[in-house]
Amino acid sequence: MNNYNVLVVDDEKEIRDAIEIYLRNEGITVIKAKDGIEALEKLMEHDIHLIILDIMMPRLDGIAATFKIREQKNIPIIMLSAKSEDTDKILGLQVGADDYVTKPFNPLELIARVKSQLRRYVMLGTYEGARGDQLVHLNGLTLDRSAKELTVNGEPVKLTPIEYKIVELLMTNAGRVFSIQEIYERVWKEPGYNAENTVAVHIRKIREKIEIDPKNPRYLKVVWGIGYKMEK
Repeated sequence: MNNYNVLVVDDEKEIRDAIEIYLRNEGITVIKAKDGIEALEKLMEHDIHLIILDIMMPRLDGIAATFKIREQKNIPIIMLSAKSEDTDKILGLQVGADDYVTKPFNPLELIARVKSQLRRYVMLGTYEGARGDQLVHLNGLTLDRSAKELTVNGEPVKLTPIEYKIVELLMTNAGRVFSIQEIYERVWKEPGYNAENTVAVHIRKIREKIEIDPKNPRYLKVVWGIGYKMEK
């Protein structure tokens, strides 16, 4: 996977160096930072395609850094943490992370997740097609698949790469109900075991961005006991 720049952010030098070795063996260029503040500086200096970001760091931790990154960029973020509780995973996803890996991690698993996110990022950034054929309209929502943009009543909505793929899946199949497992497998390209919390967090974030009243959604509906759909 040549010509990709991955920013590795961790306050432990040994972890930064180890991840660098794994990624460079895959032909990926690695930029390193020791905390969130340095990470933001590196983002200004380099063209970054993916971030591996530790949660617990001095000066600016991973949660706060993700907030700031998401104000400007939608590049994939994989969070690292020594904590394994579901609440920590959900918190990371809520603030805009695309994936989550628990320390100590399996290097092969981390590499697989990096490759998966990079493939998804490239798909979002290089999709080609006639603009007129790539507009999907649905009850005030407009999805421009060529520009990878969503508007609600003409107002642009900033989505993360994962959020975009979920919206694209549901809008291009309006009226069809997708199970949580099917959404996960289609978007993450992995088996959807124990995917309920992960999908639910992203659905909630999407609703917060597109719905006037997220608790009473007009667009993104739940079908209890089955899954989710975009109202046709």
